[in-house]
Amino acid sequence: MEPVNIIPCLDMKDGRVVKGVNFVDLRDAGDPVENAAFYREAGADEVAMLDIAATVEGRSTRIAWAREVVGALGEVPLTVGGGVRELSDFDALFEVGVAKVSVNSAAVARPDLIAEAADDWGSDRVVVAIDGRRNEEMPSGFEVVVSGGQKGTGIDCVEWATRCEGLGAGTLLPTSMDGDGTLAGYDLEFTRAIADAVDLPVIASGGAGELEHFYDGVKKGHASALLAASVFHFRTFTVAQVKEYLAERGIPVRL
Repeated sequence: MEPVNIIPCLDMKDGRVVKGVNFVDLRDAGDPVENAAFYREAGADEVAMLDIAATVEGRSTRIAWAREVVGALGEVPLTVGGGVRELSDFDALFEVGVAKVSVNSAAVARPDLIAEAADDWGSDRVVVAIDGRRNEEMPSGFEVVVSGGQKGTGIDCVEWATRCEGLGAGTLLPTSMDGDGTLAGYDLEFTRAIADAVDLPVIASGGAGELEHFYDGVKKGHASALLAASVFHFRTFTVAQVKEYLAERGIPVRL
């Protein structure tokens, strides 16, 4: 088993890191550059930065934010998403040193964007974020939502995940809208349904609040990486504490 990466996530709005519950009720969580520098020193394996207002506001992600955070992270890889709509958005982000680019709503609207980005930059640099919510009418029980969770699509999450794999995505980032920010644990059924349907790395996201939740994300959710925000931003746990907890229970991590 490959080492499990621990990934703090910077949700961005109006130039600040924020954190909400179920994609709403946002709280300020500090300056992105200061957070990035903190997580570099804390031993994060990667950092994600998601411009959560970009799609809703109909704009591309803020390249200046990405450039500053890349500078603060040094050798720590950064994944950026939010407002990525065209190949030119991928190009602009890679030019300022971003390691991977995440696409969500635009990929649902035009799936060929995934294939075009993978052809241009390689699958390993293309992440598809899948925001999902429970919907019993879907075959898997989970429906893809877009525009920051504001719009349902009628698309089944697992079917979309397998299609993304076929189009050339290198990593999937499923986030449960029902679990986001609740600190009640990852939606393990949701994460596992996607992880078991594809042969790609899957990042568990949405709801981590206890050390045990990280372990469950791997063992029960079958995730290969673990993303969290609230517990890191508000200093409930350090990255090192999470890694030590996992290592003690036989989960390989980079200490």
